[in-house]
Amino acid sequence: MRLTLRLDLGAGRRLGHGKVRLLEAIAAQGSIAAAGRTMDMSYRRAWRLVESLNADLGAPVVAARPGGRRGGGAALTPLGAEVVARYRSIEAHARAAAESDLRALVAALG
Repeated sequence: MRLTLRLDLGAGRRLGHGKVRLLEAIAAQGSIAAAGRTMDMSYRRAWRLVESLNADLGAPVVAARPGGRRGGGAALTPLGAEVVARYRSIEAHARAAAESDLRALVAALG
């Protein structure tokens, strides 16, 4: 049983588990390209999602350092780290609040 959330932030802005997982992968891998690979996603797709988040939130969530294969990399900005932490906190609270209903639903579905 799993609960996933998509937050509709208004004006067409959305934040969900896929974008948050990408941010977590960037933090872990130190690279947008490597994060994309761990998620079976092209660099272009990963970069577009990061750009989308930057635009939606009005500030960068990832700081990229150019440099190609042997240099460069990426890291979360303080805002990026806060987005991940707050999303995971909201997710944990929602999971705790919905736990009994989720179990009942699973039991009803057999």
